[in-house]
Amino acid sequence: MSDMKKSKKNVSSQKDTKQEKLLAELESLEVEDLSGFSLKQEKKQKKDEEDLVFLYDDDEKNPNYHPKKKRRNSKAGKKWVIISASVVGVLLAVYLGIAFYFNSHFYLSTIINGNKMGGKTVAYAEEFIEKQIADYELKLKRSDGQIEKIQGKEIILKYQSSNELEKVLKSQNPFLWPKALFQKDIRKIETGVTYDQQKLKTKINQLECVKNSEPIKSVSATPVFSGNEFTIQKEVFGNEINVENLTKVVEDHLDGLKEEIDMKASKAYFEPKYVSESKEVISARETMNKCLNAEIVYDFNPFTEKVDKENISQWLSVDENMRVSFKESSVKEYIKKLSTKYDTSGKPRSFVTATGKTVEVKNGIYGWKINQSAEYTKLTEDILSGKSIKREPEYKRKAVSHQGNDFGNTYAEVDLTTQHMWFFQNGKMMMESPIVTGKPSSGNATPQGTYTVTYVQKGAVLKGKILPNGKREYETPVDFWMPFNGGIGFHDAVWQSSFGGNRYLTHGSHGCINMPKDKAQQLFGYLKAGTPVICHY
Repeated sequence: MSDMKKSKKNVSSQKDTKQEKLLAELESLEVEDLSGFSLKQEKKQKKDEEDLVFLYDDDEKNPNYHPKKKRRNSKAGKKWVIISASVVGVLLAVYLGIAFYFNSHFYLSTIINGNKMGGKTVAYAEEFIEKQIADYELKLKRSDGQIEKIQGKEIILKYQSSNELEKVLKSQNPFLWPKALFQKDIRKIETGVTYDQQKLKTKINQLECVKNSEPIKSVSATPVFSGNEFTIQKEVFGNEINVENLTKVVEDHLDGLKEEIDMKASKAYFEPKYVSESKEVISARETMNKCLNAEIVYDFNPFTEKVDKENISQWLSVDENMRVSFKESSVKEYIKKLSTKYDTSGKPRSFVTATGKTVEVKNGIYGWKINQSAEYTKLTEDILSGKSIKREPEYKRKAVSHQGNDFGNTYAEVDLTTQHMWFFQNGKMMMESPIVTGKPSSGNATPQGTYTVTYVQKGAVLKGKILPNGKREYETPVDFWMPFNGGIGFHDAVWQSSFGGNRYLTHGSHGCINMPKDKAQQLFGYLKAGTPVICHY
């Protein structure tokens, strides 16, 4: 019994222990469930509060408003950095790759001797040149449109390799290749071709345009008188070949292996030095038209002569350098005609003497005489000024009048036959005197002619020529000295015992007009420099 009781008691005790464990586990589960539920509810409430913020227009009025801190999108930033770095890397690789390419290739814009060599190697360029030379021919386009040719084989044209192409390549900086995208790299080099110079010279001389025996010569534009003014006559482009220029152009084209020459554009012809638009031609025309405005009236009282447009237009010209000049011979011929018409110096004169007879007086220097050289200078200066002028011509010697006897009516007369002299003032005889003139037998006869008083002087010493012994032939003092023909003049001669008649044949002077002292003094009061003196037989 007692064992059964013990057994039951143990069983009961075990049950109690199990029940306690189950109860504890149940409490534990309930606590966890409630805790989880509580956390879930709390999260839900926060979410509802956050959603509730957007129901308000004004965040500050929202009792549940809590500013949110923005978080950086670190993943997006890293992504852009990686992309940018990749792009830069690719571009750098492309740039360096192209730079490496241009280390052995010409820039894309490279033109060598007129040939496009962009992106090509030196080897390609040399091969290109060799191919060109094989069938090379140079076309010469003439001004008349005709074509003549020079073939490479005719002058033994060959290619000779050189380092000129290498120099071009090395001169370009491969790292600066982008600049070639915006500007051309034009080069002119010696391509290393050779040819027979003598054969080239012969070929050029055999060209039809060179052999032309009657070429049309080029003529510069020039001012020409059109009847009222100077206008510009257009230039003429001829077809005469300038062989020197043509040879240079041909050689230049051969070196560059160019295929055609425009002979006119390349100045293979002799060209006019000046064309219509040349400033030199325009300036010359303006100067010449200014000259046409000039008018020079010569005063030969009471007569006049006029130089105007009609004369001037025929006298003007331009030289090869478009400098305005005068046709010197034409201008001088005009002045010479004036001299022939108006000059009286040295010409014979018909003269009515004091005694009433008419004689012809030859010789002497008195009278009008134009200084033709000085007048040419003055006339051309006046024309260039373009002004209107009235004046006398430039004279070497002047007289009194251009009418009748040019000595007028105030003069001294010497009759070498009657040995007498007179002085007339304004046609009135003021004085007269017997005289003694030069001794003919001694070769000292006073010469006839018309002269002019050179000057008048009181108290002079008349001196003869120097003799072999060094002394003067004579030295004679006089009170009144009035020379008119070199060393010949009027003077007092107190040593003469008489005057007039035939005394001059035996006691004549050395050529001077000897006078009594009182008459010499009287004449001295009338004469002055320029007074005409007429000596006649």
